[in-house]
Amino acid sequence: MSTPKDEKKKNSLDRVKSSVFSRGLTIAKMTLQTGASLAGQGIATALSSQENKEEGWKTFLKKNAHYLTKELGELKGSLMKAGQMLSMYGEHFLPPEATEVLKALQSNSPPLRWEAIEKVLNTYLTPKQLAQLEVDHNPLASASMGQVHRAVIKATGESIVLKIQYPDVDKAIDSDLRALRTLLGLMKLLPKDLNLDPVFAEIRDMLAQETRYDLEAETTQKFYLLLKDDIRYVVPKVYTEFSNKKILATSFEYGLRVDDELVQGLSQNRRNALATNFLDLYYKELFEWRLMQTDPHSGNYMVRIHPEGQDQLVLLDFGATREFSPEFLATYHRMIKAAFFNDTAKLSLAASELNLVHTDDTIEVQKLFADFCFETMEPFHDQDNPENTYDWKNTDLPQRLSKKIFKVLREHPWRTPPSEFIFLDRKTGGVFIFLSVLRAKMNVRELLMKYLEKIP
Repeated sequence: MSTPKDEKKKNSLDRVKSSVFSRGLTIAKMTLQTGASLAGQGIATALSSQENKEEGWKTFLKKNAHYLTKELGELKGSLMKAGQMLSMYGEHFLPPEATEVLKALQSNSPPLRWEAIEKVLNTYLTPKQLAQLEVDHNPLASASMGQVHRAVIKATGESIVLKIQYPDVDKAIDSDLRALRTLLGLMKLLPKDLNLDPVFAEIRDMLAQETRYDLEAETTQKFYLLLKDDIRYVVPKVYTEFSNKKILATSFEYGLRVDDELVQGLSQNRRNALATNFLDLYYKELFEWRLMQTDPHSGNYMVRIHPEGQDQLVLLDFGATREFSPEFLATYHRMIKAAFFNDTAKLSLAASELNLVHTDDTIEVQKLFADFCFETMEPFHDQDNPENTYDWKNTDLPQRLSKKIFKVLREHPWRTPPSEFIFLDRKTGGVFIFLSVLRAKMNVRELLMKYLEKIP
């Protein structure tokens, strides 16, 4: 009978295919198998009605999604991470079947066995450094670019975590992105007239950044200093003596996932307080710091429950932090303020400067876009009465907004928006999900007003 430990080992990987050649072979095999399945599906549906063809296509995607995500999950690295990023942005222009395939990558990441991870430690830490640590061989967490192991500093007894990058994942970024585009194109999941070059260029830059753990150490320290006097948040301390380009050492910070039953069992007021603090952090990033952690994965935020009720948010993983230019944000802030106050003229001006709409677009398209922006402000309207709160869990706002944006895209040619929107949209969606999981019911109008008042 196998133990949970045996099962864990069985589901782990011996190694990551890190060379461009070996990854290329695996991707070629996936492409051939997908192509063969596609050809078979094509023959089967050639004589079918249009309705049957559409159903057959959906069946094909569902049938192949598990295979594709399993193979990509085992490859790890930039191909998997790029798929996750594209799934967030793709909700605006990819078919639902495509985003489902890409989203599945977020939960399909088996860990790498200790023997392979130990080689990375031996390469990037000296024998003297390793002698100071007692490292747990079982990972705390695994992701697309690396995994986390708990350790103890022998001399002090301090608990730390080591974020260890998978071998050579940085070397395959360009070939992985080309492969992902080929694969999505083969499966006919990319619209033919869509120019994704700026999107993939932005993703490539962020992937390159995420493989630099020395940069992540610097960013973590920035957030640590920004929030060190705010008791609502906990940011890990960086141990520079054990950190470098491929290993990041930080203090171990305990906490619970937001969907943990203990967090879900907190009173409505305590969950509302956590949600308000989470939203306030997002506004500080967006309106004050121009520095945003753009990976809203639920594993990057923990909740530390306190008996007295002063619960805290534990903030993890600053690898995908993005700095925005003052010029871009000044226009973006004006667009948000115009949407908040239903000011169509100012909204159109800001949206035009951001290349979202043009003054020569049809009146109907401009109205559709304005209606979309106004509707995004729904949680902040009609809340002058303190008892009139917004229910972030039981709302169909995301679905209504998705329908609107698809209608806009159908009725005028696609324009690639500024690349900043890839990560702003990603973060905004993550904030909404976090508040929804907390089942927040709260009046947040005044919180946003506090920041909007400073915008000219």
